[in-house]
Amino acid sequence: MAAGLDPSWRLPAAFTAPGLSSFSEFLGAAAPELLPGRRPLPPGISADIAPHATTIIAISCADGVVMAGDRRATMGNLIASRDIEKVHAADEFSLIGIAGTAGVGIELMRLFQVELQHYEKIEGAMLSIDGKANRLATMIRNNLGAALQGLAVIPLFAGYDLDAPSPERAGRIFSFDVAGGVYEERGYDGIGSGSLFAKAALKKRYRPGLTTEEAIALAVEALYDAADDDTATGGPDLTRRIFPVVMTAGAEGTRRISDEQSATISEAVVARRMENPGG
Repeated sequence: MAAGLDPSWRLPAAFTAPGLSSFSEFLGAAAPELLPGRRPLPPGISADIAPHATTIIAISCADGVVMAGDRRATMGNLIASRDIEKVHAADEFSLIGIAGTAGVGIELMRLFQVELQHYEKIEGAMLSIDGKANRLATMIRNNLGAALQGLAVIPLFAGYDLDAPSPERAGRIFSFDVAGGVYEERGYDGIGSGSLFAKAALKKRYRPGLTTEEAIALAVEALYDAADDDTATGGPDLTRRIFPVVMTAGAEGTRRISDEQSATISEAVVARRMENPGG
């Protein structure tokens, strides 16, 4: 007999009761062991048992927001992956990038995607961008126990606010702390081990009202600066043709920049640095 079914082959009551608009709350009631933060862990720190994802940055621009991430994951002093993808669409108008324990982060990101889809199907309307950020903060808070044992995940969330008073203010960025605190950022932000260097580069070059194309080029260049100083951040790999993942969110939805366009921008950054290594 299939697990979870009674002899009549009916689904458990939790699946048929009129329900919660939050999928993670439903899962917590129906099968809590499937939630990332609810699984039992052995005593001690477990940070070294899984790859860690690193640098993600987001930049607001005139048409919305740009988010970019490098492709490296590390385990201690080793490169665990050269081509991990850490930036994804959360839904039609928002983006999420993850830093920290890669496996937990990817699972949390996918759960968040389902969370937003579930809400829209139950309620018949899309969550506001503030509501999305608050839902994500709750999911991070539920992972606090694992985070205290070294399996922390910190996302960066950004999107196009359909309710913004003007298009210039529609691109919004939210950062989080490990305890689930949520903070709106202005202009740009970054997470991960290389974010200190990426934000230092953005601090000098960012200006309000950037076009999407300018913001994309600036994001790739900031990731190059991060990789120049942080060993856990991967720069453009011209030999293997591995380049940053760059996505945009605007009035027409989310879009991933093609690998060819990312390669062209990255090669231009590298060419400029050949002439002026310090930027």
